[in-house]
Amino acid sequence: MELSVLTKLRITAVIALGVVVIGILAWPMVWPGDVFRAVTIFGGGISFGEALILMILALVVGFAAYFLSWPYGWEIGILAVPAGLCTWAVRSGDMAGLLRMNPLAKQRLIVYSTLRWEGFFWLGIIAVGFAGVLLARAMVSVKPVEISKQAAGWFASNKYLNAAISVFGSILIAQFCINLLARDVSMPDARLGRVLGQPAVSQICFAVLVSFGVAAFVMKKFLNSSYLWPAAGTAVLSFAAMSVAGKTGLVERLVESWPASFHAKAVFAVLPVQLVAFGTFGSIVGFWLAVRYDYWKKYKSVSD
Repeated sequence: MELSVLTKLRITAVIALGVVVIGILAWPMVWPGDVFRAVTIFGGGISFGEALILMILALVVGFAAYFLSWPYGWEIGILAVPAGLCTWAVRSGDMAGLLRMNPLAKQRLIVYSTLRWEGFFWLGIIAVGFAGVLLARAMVSVKPVEISKQAAGWFASNKYLNAAISVFGSILIAQFCINLLARDVSMPDARLGRVLGQPAVSQICFAVLVSFGVAAFVMKKFLNSSYLWPAAGTAVLSFAAMSVAGKTGLVERLVESWPASFHAKAVFAVLPVQLVAFGTFGSIVGFWLAVRYDYWKKYKSVSD
């Protein structure tokens, strides 16, 4: 299943569309006003009007990406909006900078309680982009060719159980991999065991991309799951991570003993926009890598 030059150009064009329209042109609406500050809706950084405009842009970009990547709009067009959000995630400051601006324990508790819901906002923008692709797909009379069929997964008889296991299985795999890959200096702590310094933004983005890529690959391979379920897991993982990181005892211990650049776990150092953007992009990539692996395995066995 080797990608043709034309298909690679379609992928490049779709990613470029998302980066330019969402990542660059829409950047002023999410820019925190300082290169060291985090992209977040905490503290009213994004108004309701700006959020509405972002949703409309996501819908238009998803719609346009479908036709830009025709006849593989469903397979490729979905990358556009996540690619735009990945641009924001790379240009954003980090979690340490946000915590540094909120040095008191009670301030940080408010930060975490707000951030735990934020992943659903970013996932909502991506979902609207997917809706744009679906809208474009519904408008064409030609039925798209299904190219991702494979043997049924372990729980194919119960699609709800399959979806639930796919979401939570992805979360477990991604969380483990993020804590493994997003590393910085580690220091011992008498109560927490160890604390971890703030990883670089580039390292966080790489870790999240690879982690959800692995999760989506595994879920597709064994459960025949869509990339939608690992993508949905990005917001759930962000909610869980910020909820645990925002526990009163943990926050107070870190405030008393460590600078703002130290966290109890690597996943606690990931901003919601970084987790959702690169997690969704990684989920799509991991899904299609699993499809490609199945094709390779099938034709390799035939040739042998």
